[in-house]
Amino acid sequence: MFTLFTIIILGLSIIIHEVSHGFAALSQGDATAKYAGRLTLNPISHIDPVGTIIIPLFMAMSGIGVVFGWAKPVPYNPYNLRNGRWSELWVAFAGPLSNIVIALVCGTFLRFYGFDLPQGTIDLLGYTVLVNLGLACFNLVPLPPLDGSKILFSLLPQKTLQIRAFMEKYGFVLTIFFIFFIWKYCVPVVFILFKLFTGVSLL
Repeated sequence: MFTLFTIIILGLSIIIHEVSHGFAALSQGDATAKYAGRLTLNPISHIDPVGTIIIPLFMAMSGIGVVFGWAKPVPYNPYNLRNGRWSELWVAFAGPLSNIVIALVCGTFLRFYGFDLPQGTIDLLGYTVLVNLGLACFNLVPLPPLDGSKILFSLLPQKTLQIRAFMEKYGFVLTIFFIFFIWKYCVPVVFILFKLFTGVSLL
């Protein structure tokens, strides 16, 4: 049941995450995602076989406690953005922010009304909070191609472009290494945030 819930919730949360990137870019003057047909909740437009299916399924079955994944990146053209690097920062942060908002809404509802809800609804809300916190924390890691790297690069001065080029060149390898060898040490942070959002401890 945990695997089924988490895969479904994760898929929907990832789609909202990506669509949020697209709407953030549109708000800053870039309609690339709109013209590419990516401002939609249709999962077919967003699914990445590895990030949306294989990795989440593997992590859910491994019993690590928190699963995450990714979808096809929503395209945007930074040259169309009105405010340069600050717009890029907003576009990058919009995805994790959407997951934090989902977790906050569901967590608040669970905290104040959970005692009146059926167990199935409580489980659904709890999984939703946990998955979205996991997504937000994972995507804020400053490794390419994750959103955290784009946020970091937006804040760094132009003279650090060589560092950015190096990280983007080896970013995918570093991210895979992070997933399999370092992420497990980040899971307690997600659990602490879960308690802050819901009032329920998973530790």
